[in-house]
Amino acid sequence: MINHGSCDSTIHVGHRVSLAIPLEYNDGFIGRAFLMDYGDDTKQIEPSFRVALSTEANKGKYSCSLEVFLGDVKVWNSGHYSKFYTSDVCFLELTEDGDLQLKGPKNRIGWRTGTSGQGVERLLILRTGNLVLLDVLNQIKWQSYNFPTDVMLWGQRLDVSTWLTSFPRNTSSFYTFEILYNKYSYWEFKPSKNRNITFVELGSKGLELFDDKHKKMAQIIASWKVQPVRFLALGNRTGNLGIYFYSPTTRKFEASFQALNTTCDLPLACKPYGICTFSNSCSCIRLLTKKNHEVSDCNQRVPSRFCGGGTTQVKMLELNDVVTVLKDAPKRINVTKTTCANLCLNDCKCVAALHSYGDYGDPSSEQCSLFQLVAGIKQVEKGLGLSYMVKVPKGTSYHHNNPSVKKWVLIVVGVVDGLIIILVLGGLVYYLVHKRRNNLQGTNNDT
Repeated sequence: MINHGSCDSTIHVGHRVSLAIPLEYNDGFIGRAFLMDYGDDTKQIEPSFRVALSTEANKGKYSCSLEVFLGDVKVWNSGHYSKFYTSDVCFLELTEDGDLQLKGPKNRIGWRTGTSGQGVERLLILRTGNLVLLDVLNQIKWQSYNFPTDVMLWGQRLDVSTWLTSFPRNTSSFYTFEILYNKYSYWEFKPSKNRNITFVELGSKGLELFDDKHKKMAQIIASWKVQPVRFLALGNRTGNLGIYFYSPTTRKFEASFQALNTTCDLPLACKPYGICTFSNSCSCIRLLTKKNHEVSDCNQRVPSRFCGGGTTQVKMLELNDVVTVLKDAPKRINVTKTTCANLCLNDCKCVAALHSYGDYGDPSSEQCSLFQLVAGIKQVEKGLGLSYMVKVPKGTSYHHNNPSVKKWVLIVVGVVDGLIIILVLGGLVYYLVHKRRNNLQGTNNDT
């Protein structure tokens, strides 16, 4: 990593800065030029916010982005959703007509704020970490708060049109934190009395939830009361939601609240077609095909979609004593287990279904959820009235860890050991008998 450059508090129109990009690709390379920081030392809370022009090696190319850091934590990135790839050089320019742009060679524009002609005079980083473009009257014409990434800062709001998104590496899956959603959820906070959440805001003590009248209806309070909350983040690796403060003792950011505290409640604690067990370890759903081939790598050779073959080529395979942490909305009510299985069979995108009997095993409250991925599966106690079913090709069976198999192996080992012992003893007896017979013959010859 290479860091260089000097920091100013403000960038005015007409300002342009460049960052050179290596001629040859160097995997792991990160270059940053720090341009701005929040410079009011009388009010500054350690650590400070800084703005950087960055270039990073990514999949054989170099990306260029504008980034905001709180200490060493990246809290905003212009290329979070769409990376700008360039070569030779990357420019950051606040044009004379007030548009903030990232450019490559030949003035090719890779990212922009779209604020041309709005009277923008300068770019500024506020004490909250909000990166803003201001006009001559100090009115905000553009702000990074309106384009959240995977981090929510103090004072920042999320409404029904904005959300946090994190992208784990080496996978096509992603996590989001939303107020309203139509995707699978794995954690939720519901206000009492079925009230609707209009927006949320991060305060110094935790996450505050507001209704359509801008009245605070609930709050998720961070447990740490000495240091103020600095940011909320959606973890890229686990998808867990955390609220963080800065510890002067350890000089690190630490979590004062985490939505999920159990490994098996994380959505991707295990690979797809993997089960998170009571011991917080992963066990694959091992499937046997017609040719008696055991699938050992969880989802190896299991189709991700079952479209085109019809229901005659697939079946639903029930797994015992497991459930998924993923939730599907809306649920199908008053649906039997057989009907639930058929709903998934007739939907080519469905790969798994969860059927439950509801409270106290009441058949009238049976529920069915359909899923387009086999994930978030965890082991549960028996007798909970839950049935998790996975769609598989016909002729596939579920391979259980049957004790009789182990017993058979032990018996075979016992038999083999016994045969070896018998052979050894037999050989020893034969040797002794043969030796005695030879001794007797030698005695007879001497006489």
